[in-house]
Amino acid sequence: MILRMNNKRLIVFIFLVLAIGLIFIWQRASRTIDINNQPNELGNQIDSDKISPLSGLTCENYQRRPMAVVLAEDPVARPLTGLSQADLVFEMPVITNSITRMIAVYVCHEPAEIGSLRSARHDFIPLTMGLDAILAHWGGSHFALDKLDAGVMDNIDAMKNPFNAFYQKKEIPQPHNGFTSMEKLFNSAKKLGYRLENQFEGYPHTQDKSQEASGRVLGIGYSYPYNVSYQYEPATNSYLRYRTNLKEIDKSNNQQIEAKNIVVMRAFSRQIQGPDYNDLDIEGRGECQVYQNGMVINCTWRKSEKSSTSKLYFLDGNGNEIPFVPGQIWIEIVEPHQEVAWQ
Repeated sequence: MILRMNNKRLIVFIFLVLAIGLIFIWQRASRTIDINNQPNELGNQIDSDKISPLSGLTCENYQRRPMAVVLAEDPVARPLTGLSQADLVFEMPVITNSITRMIAVYVCHEPAEIGSLRSARHDFIPLTMGLDAILAHWGGSHFALDKLDAGVMDNIDAMKNPFNAFYQKKEIPQPHNGFTSMEKLFNSAKKLGYRLENQFEGYPHTQDKSQEASGRVLGIGYSYPYNVSYQYEPATNSYLRYRTNLKEIDKSNNQQIEAKNIVVMRAFSRQIQGPDYNDLDIEGRGECQVYQNGMVINCTWRKSEKSSTSKLYFLDGNGNEIPFVPGQIWIEIVEPHQEVAWQ
């Protein structure tokens, strides 16, 4: 009789131990959070469920490290190749009130050809480091190369052309004949020992489709022949891009560039070392406007001056990040006094 009671107590004890163990395991599992879904420094949640951290579009390469490619803006280089496939594009002056240049940032797509490439400027470094990107460029100013050659960030320079990442087209005049591809760039990055997985927390995105019914035009007052405009198209909720009133076409697919979001970021520009180079105040904070869904949202941009790897934020009046419409983002960096027309 005593033996039977002891057996029953043993069975109950084992059952309790197993139950407690299962509860402990369940609680541990329920607390497991993907590192990419943790709140950022503003306390906002970033959804990274198989989407590009930049465009917010679902894609197979969502975990791939961004590749930022410096592109020419000169009329002789138009139309550019591979531009429509970028997740995000920066556009900014490289000479105050004059020549502009682009940085096309790729995550999702793998263009078979990208170009024409041009040289880097030192302002490009904190912008691309803030996206955890690898910078691809064709040489650069000595201000930029002094930093890049010192190893401040992962970069691939066509003047060194590691592992044949770049090539030239004989039929195009120099210095506008430099091209590359995503396959070549990532082959080079891998052999250079660069990390290939993305660590950028990403931008928030919205599914809000409320929009104005009529099309409007946004004009960015860069100097001719670098002046830019966007025609809002309600049917596709896109901004069709023009330069000098001509359609901005991607040569690889003959498609007009369509942005889903345009950020006008105002920053002071000044000439340094004569007429050839300028300096942009792209760390700190300033005014901005976000154009999406046919409407405009006034905002403040912010990027820490203490760390070049800090994220570039776009904040509303309450200090919250403005979510983007999924799709291509263009960030237009202009002077505070520069004309931007929304008509």
